Amino acid sequence: MKVKIFQALTTALLTLFLLGSAQAKLPAPPPLSEEQKAKAEEVKAKAAAGAKAEAEMLAKAQNLVVERYIKEQKGKGVIVKPTPIAAAAPAPAAAAKPAAAKK
Repeated sequence: MKVKIFQALTTALLTLFLLGSAQAKLPAPPPLSEEQKAKAEEVKAKAAAGAKAEAEMLAKAQNLVVERYIKEQKGKGVIVKPTPIAAAAPAPAAAAKPAAAKK
């Protein structure tokens, strides 16, 4: 039993050592050119627009489900009062601006 544990620990340590030494030899990525930076920004903008559209579609679908549920419950004689939920503000971006202004 002790031999198996010793073998497992030795194998784990050897793996970690070899993995660390392999990563240390990787070259740094080359800096991006202006064209590559512009393209990356464009891709980010498209992804953000897609995410926004997707979030709007999700909100519409959720609203439809809620309306149908309320209508079904009203048919049963149950009054449903949904709790309004305020839109979430982007907290990380707002917190980063005052910290940058202080510097």
